[in-house]
Amino acid sequence: INKQPIRARARESAREDAFDHTYKEKEGPKPPRIIVWKNVILMTLLHIGAFYGVFVVPSASRLTLLWSVLCFLISALGVTAGAHRLWSHRSYKATLPLKIFLGVANSMAFQNDIFEWARDHRVHHKYSETDADPHNAVRGFFFAHIGWLLVRKHPDVIEKGRKLELTDLLADKVVMFQRKHYKLSVLVMCFFIPTIVPWYLWGESLWVAYFVPTLLRYTLVLNATWLVNSAAHMWGNRPYDKNINPRENKFVTFSAIGEGFHNYHHTFPYDYATSEFGCKLNLTTCFIDFMCFLGLAKDRKKVSRDLVLARIQRTGDGSHRSG
Repeated sequence: INKQPIRARARESAREDAFDHTYKEKEGPKPPRIIVWKNVILMTLLHIGAFYGVFVVPSASRLTLLWSVLCFLISALGVTAGAHRLWSHRSYKATLPLKIFLGVANSMAFQNDIFEWARDHRVHHKYSETDADPHNAVRGFFFAHIGWLLVRKHPDVIEKGRKLELTDLLADKVVMFQRKHYKLSVLVMCFFIPTIVPWYLWGESLWVAYFVPTLLRYTLVLNATWLVNSAAHMWGNRPYDKNINPRENKFVTFSAIGEGFHNYHHTFPYDYATSEFGCKLNLTTCFIDFMCFLGLAKDRKKVSRDLVLARIQRTGDGSHRSG
């Protein structure tokens, strides 16, 4: 793990994900919310389908349930280890085979292509909980969780997103290939393969295969990701920086395979583990460590213990525990 020179590496990675204290929200009335009714209808239908999928679960075979869990984990890693820690924060480096796997996994997650996801996430960190934050938690739980996808973006989100330095994403062939073929990759990875594999390999009904490992799994991954934006900005302790809203939330940590150490993450966004506790409750960190063991990843950026302890003493809320 590369810890030195930590300040130089931090500056390199924090160019576009460090909070911008110079940003000021515009005075005057807020722009009106414009509802995107297509998204409202699609999200409503998706959640109705997923709710029905819960009642179909008892009809699914054991293999289908295991397949659903596997698809959940692959999808989640495409977001957490891929779009988030690799492409948004550049907190470690991945070889081409690992990038391809994470790109495919990200298409299975269907949460916008990697380029758009990473751009919006960098804006989120740079302008967190202001009008320029895509899922500004100050606007309430519902908005931060799903509402931001049901309305037009605030003009400041669009303006600040256009001004970000994104040459690393534009130069990444995997990111650009996925963006070019995104719709097809989503149809294949998010819907076709999760449905067809159980039907073809062990005779599961298409009905069960569509509603459990496809719709229900997809909806659960979506909501697990959204909880990082909503619950982890509202409920929990702030052992690293009491001056920001992101919190440490164990439920989110579990559901989002390691992304709930959110006070730590917003304090040290360039740390590949998003936590000081390594693999504890952090499946994504375990995955990245294993990829490094296999030689498929390298140059993990990690905050030194001394720097973490100094920050706890300086800005923490006094709730820190050593494990």
